[in-house]
Amino acid sequence: MLYHVNLIKFFFPIDDHLFRLRKAEALKNLWKICLLLILCIAGLYAWMALLGIGSSIISEEATSLTTFQYEAGKVWFVVGRMAFAVVFALLILFIPSLFFYAFTDIPYKKLVLLQQIVLFVMLIERVLWIPLAVYGGLDWYVSPWSFGIIAAYFTEAQWVIFFFGAISLFQLWVIWLQAKFLSYLSPVKKRWIWLGVIFIHILYWAGAAALAFLDSHLISGWFA
Repeated sequence: MLYHVNLIKFFFPIDDHLFRLRKAEALKNLWKICLLLILCIAGLYAWMALLGIGSSIISEEATSLTTFQYEAGKVWFVVGRMAFAVVFALLILFIPSLFFYAFTDIPYKKLVLLQQIVLFVMLIERVLWIPLAVYGGLDWYVSPWSFGIIAAYFTEAQWVIFFFGAISLFQLWVIWLQAKFLSYLSPVKKRWIWLGVIFIHILYWAGAAALAFLDSHLISGWFA
């Protein structure tokens, strides 16, 4: 049985697609979708950089830079964000797939499809946040659907706020999608699947918090 990969149609309805996917012997368009997602997220991060999202530190250094240095800095900022986006997409697509492959009997390509769905949801979350950043000045870790705002009421520790800011309603939805997908296609007990999924997300949240915490120091180091 051949399964045609279509990320949008996957959600309508999910159970039907999971049934067909379990029976599928081959996947069509899998690698094309991977490439498309990587290009989309690279383009999205380039657009965000051009809008000036995350470039406040560069702006603060503008008075101490020549015009050429400032313009070159903006170009490198865009290039850096695009490179980060590509690396981020590759990590999301292939590293969790290897992790899930290690403790389930699900074919690796089907797990890559799962991670395509995850990256697609994260892409939607990022697109929805952009207007809030541009018009409302809200950072990603204090978006309305993240827990960073709640964390900020209890602590001023940046890393803690970033960590809880990485936990959002979209991320909880992703956890549910991954657990449902893995439970449907694997005989592994559900409690172990849930523990594995939650564990890898805790690593992701900690990594996102660490990158956010270091990001300002890295950028300021480039223009010091």
